[in-house]
Amino acid sequence: MVLVMYSNEKKEVEIMTQSHEQDVRVQILDSFLTTPHRRFEELAPLHNSALERDPLFYGHLAGWYFEKGSVRDHKVLFIAHLMTSAYPEFRGAAWMLLQNLAPYEVARVLDHSKQVIGKAPRSLKSAIAHYLKTREQNIRQFDGAALRARDDLKHLYASLRIKPGPRAQAILFDEQPPADSPLAALKQLAKAKDAEEQAQIILKHKIPYTTAVGALKEITPALLTTLINAMTPQEVINNMAALKRRGVMDDREMKALVERKLQEAQSDKRVSAFKARVAAEAAELSGEIARQLEAVTEAQVKKQGRITRPTALLIDKSSSMHEAIDLGRQIGAMLSLICERDLLTYAFDTQAYAVQAQGKTLADWEQAMLSVYARGATSCGVALQAMMQEKQRVEQIIIVTDANENHAPLFRDAYTAYVEQMFVKPEIILVKVGQTSEKIEVAGKALGVVVNVFHFQGDYYALSNLIPLLSRPSRAELIDEILEYPLPERQVAHV
Repeated sequence: MVLVMYSNEKKEVEIMTQSHEQDVRVQILDSFLTTPHRRFEELAPLHNSALERDPLFYGHLAGWYFEKGSVRDHKVLFIAHLMTSAYPEFRGAAWMLLQNLAPYEVARVLDHSKQVIGKAPRSLKSAIAHYLKTREQNIRQFDGAALRARDDLKHLYASLRIKPGPRAQAILFDEQPPADSPLAALKQLAKAKDAEEQAQIILKHKIPYTTAVGALKEITPALLTTLINAMTPQEVINNMAALKRRGVMDDREMKALVERKLQEAQSDKRVSAFKARVAAEAAELSGEIARQLEAVTEAQVKKQGRITRPTALLIDKSSSMHEAIDLGRQIGAMLSLICERDLLTYAFDTQAYAVQAQGKTLADWEQAMLSVYARGATSCGVALQAMMQEKQRVEQIIIVTDANENHAPLFRDAYTAYVEQMFVKPEIILVKVGQTSEKIEVAGKALGVVVNVFHFQGDYYALSNLIPLLSRPSRAELIDEILEYPLPERQVAHV
């Protein structure tokens, strides 16, 4: 009898331990997937906490996030915190991951390790020394890095007292770049007066658009065509507004060249999903170019996952919620691309208004929400009430709001009724904008429902972080996927 009691108690302890681990991992995961772009020192406590609470999960999450995540700041911080941890296998993983960064990101790893974490171990110096040596051995790679990130490379060599090779010394510190280097070519470009000679220099040395423009006093249409030819698809997108100002969209040949670059961007892994959409809006583009930029966003979003569960999007349109309405359009256009079922959408104040887009583009969503204006009080439960009346059953709900509900039905009451009537307990993804309240989080905790919070602060690039939250059948399955993700290993002894 005693043995049976002991066995039951042991199982209960194991179950409680597993449940606690799962809860901690859910909290860590949600924090990383929903934290938008912010300053490093504000994100550091999140990394410290995750590493201390569950080192195993944090280590695997770092590798997984490098492939799946979209906020670069997190990738930099993962390396810095793994590299300065007490675990040799983590330092080895960070050593490998660092080799994939751009020079400016490596400089940020070093600065964060020194200034915020307070240490720069030998393993970090070893990783950076290998990073620099590898690039020195590849002349084209080193010269390209020096052209784009000269100050960052100098910072790495000088801060860690790493002796540069002869070419690095000449380019970075002696300011006497070899005749075959892009930096020497840049000096030639500034002196060259013949457009054909300038074009040859740009193409031969792949001088970036912004660098070339800064060196040239005059840019002719022929030279501008050369510059566009030399640009990557992402560079074309990043400089769309500047290209428009220079008349590129009014020239048939140059416009056709831009369109070809945008076609390439749809399959380019280095292109950000939302930069194309932001570029179109910033440059106030229309017509075929705008449609192609939208196609780039669509293609990149579709690569990030599929949403299989029935999903609802609820958009707060009460007074002052202009930002929520605009953000709702963006989220609706993004999610409708990857939903295997129709995305159920309502705008709400004290009443619920069904929104039905006729297509999946941002223009379709703008058209569908033309009559949606910010006004009235706030009931975060009224859309759930409407869904009950229509017998609309969903398993996850995105609510774009400041959560300052002040009118019945309140979220807690409507959610309780929805669960009882529809026999489902949907997860809640709360996208918070403006001056926010914690009313929905408090209600969710009392009801025992998962509420994932995404604080939107104007960074549209971070919106794609919502996709991993929505595209897995369950949070447990996503956690299992992360834990199975292999930790990068060095093939040499750890430093």
